Amino acid sequence: MNKADQQQRAMTEAGLNLIAQALSIYDSELRLAVCNRRFKEMFDLPDRLVTPGARFDETIRHLVLNGEYGEIEDPDAFVQARVDQALAFEPHYLERTRANGQVISVEGAPLPQGGWVAVYTDITRTKRVEQLLRTRSAELSDQLLAHAEELSATNRKLAATITALEEAKRQLTEIEARTRLTTEMMPAHIAHVDRDGHYTYSNRRLSSVLPGRPSEIVGLHIRDALGPFAYARIEPHLNAAYAGKSSVFEFTEDHDSRRIRVAFTPDQSGGAYILSMDITEETQARVALQQSRRRALAAQMTSGLAHDFSNLLTIIMGMQSKLARMALPEGAAELVEGTLAAARRGGRLLNRIADMTGRRTLRPRATDLHMLLEDLRILATPSLPRGVGLSVVDHTPDAMLMLDAGMLQDALLNLILNARDACGSTGQITVSAHCVGRTWVEISVTDTGPGFSREALAQALDPFFTTKGGEGSGLGLPMVYDMVKLAGGDLRLANTAGGAQVTLRLPWREAVAAERGLALLVEDSAELRAGFRDMLIGLGLSVIEAESVDEAVALAAELDDIRLVLSDIRLRGEATGLDLCARIGTPERPCVLMTSLPAEDPLYRAAAARGPVLRKPFSQADLAALIRPESPR
Repeated sequence: MNKADQQQRAMTEAGLNLIAQALSIYDSELRLAVCNRRFKEMFDLPDRLVTPGARFDETIRHLVLNGEYGEIEDPDAFVQARVDQALAFEPHYLERTRANGQVISVEGAPLPQGGWVAVYTDITRTKRVEQLLRTRSAELSDQLLAHAEELSATNRKLAATITALEEAKRQLTEIEARTRLTTEMMPAHIAHVDRDGHYTYSNRRLSSVLPGRPSEIVGLHIRDALGPFAYARIEPHLNAAYAGKSSVFEFTEDHDSRRIRVAFTPDQSGGAYILSMDITEETQARVALQQSRRRALAAQMTSGLAHDFSNLLTIIMGMQSKLARMALPEGAAELVEGTLAAARRGGRLLNRIADMTGRRTLRPRATDLHMLLEDLRILATPSLPRGVGLSVVDHTPDAMLMLDAGMLQDALLNLILNARDACGSTGQITVSAHCVGRTWVEISVTDTGPGFSREALAQALDPFFTTKGGEGSGLGLPMVYDMVKLAGGDLRLANTAGGAQVTLRLPWREAVAAERGLALLVEDSAELRAGFRDMLIGLGLSVIEAESVDEAVALAAELDDIRLVLSDIRLRGEATGLDLCARIGTPERPCVLMTSLPAEDPLYRAAAARGPVLRKPFSQADLAALIRPESPR
């Protein structure tokens, strides 16, 4: 026990010793937690039985052997009965006469964490007054005296009951306040609706899960709180909950296209408990992971085949080259050249397969999307026929976004060239970009060609499917789809009134903005910390350092001008870099995480779901790319 705890305990004991009644508190294991001096004096207890930790059964045995309860035939059975009573403790008030003639009242109340508190009051004088009243008041009938005594005892019991009720009310109020505070801190909406669909409870987090909805919804009908679209999606599951069936499901809301997970649990009164969470980032990370696994499987399946086909093509090309040097009959040279051309095309096809199934790694960087789209227009325009126009419509806000500029530009160029082939010698291609809330970036490539056939709409994303005959490889759109899925996004094909449209939807992730100011570096390895410190200083940032989450939180509380947090995921102690981001990360104080954990580690996956992660080892240029704009390549 430290000095502060000792002082606090001494003050508590001094206060209890001022109370005229005897008081004792035993914990849930029937060991003494605290008592006052009056408890020791009233029952003449030795020091060992009034020391914290003293056992309840030993105290009862001492009292029995000292004649506290008079003659007891079986002390062991008596002690065991009192222990069993204590283990099943209930609030009570009683009066008993001790062996020495003293009359005491005993009032007991349970504690919320287990155990109980008991107060012993000497009421001998009060009982003597009652007896004197009975003896000297000849004018009062025996019945009136009995009623007076009964009323006095009842009043004492009533006072004890009121005290217990007030304590219970206080405890319930504290529990309710703690429960509400806890639920309001959770990143989810917790609510209850009655059988008619009206909210009876809400932790006021609906607006954080479904933007644009109200927070104060108690008393509202669930249809009015959610809006018609969201209510239509959850209504069948709500009706199932009313029928006693639990369910967990997901849907995409209409405002910002966020992915929401909802759980319904029926209650006994016919209503339902509701838990809803925004899982947009989790879904994006899950999609990206699934695509990585598909690519790894495809690479495993095709790598051996590609190697064998490459060897065969090499043999074919070598034999054809020998044939070309021989004296061949007329017309044979054209056949040799045709064979060589087919073999070269097969080689290019193998290279594209390798590009799709190889270890392509998404490398998001702080990117100026306006500049990327303008550079795309400049790059693509020379490859278009004179009669085909290209328009770029950019409605994205002025914000630096985390994008793999190289992959995205390659994908858009691929779509523009496909649109060019669809238009022929004349037509119009439009690239348009806008954001969906702060959840997605949508980029569409639309042309005025004939549009997708029914077969193409169904199979265009399948590898090797092509409508260009021998001129197409059937790998262009699958490669674009692969890039989008790696980023955690989606791709849609559609026909418009005037042609075809391909829409890329990518996660909106705003880049860290830390051109200058103070950086908080959190790393528990001194050697690594020195290297990262030099990188940050080289980028024009001042640096303060911490080795653990608790130390970093303390520094952040004292320093308001921290503009960037760079932290390892695994740190000294139990808390992680993810915990640190949750505790001190804000839009004005962004957190960048770094790690050497493998991509399949749960901590890495959780970190990747919230934003880009720096993989150790990394360079100053890699760090700078996350906090400074990068031009498209």
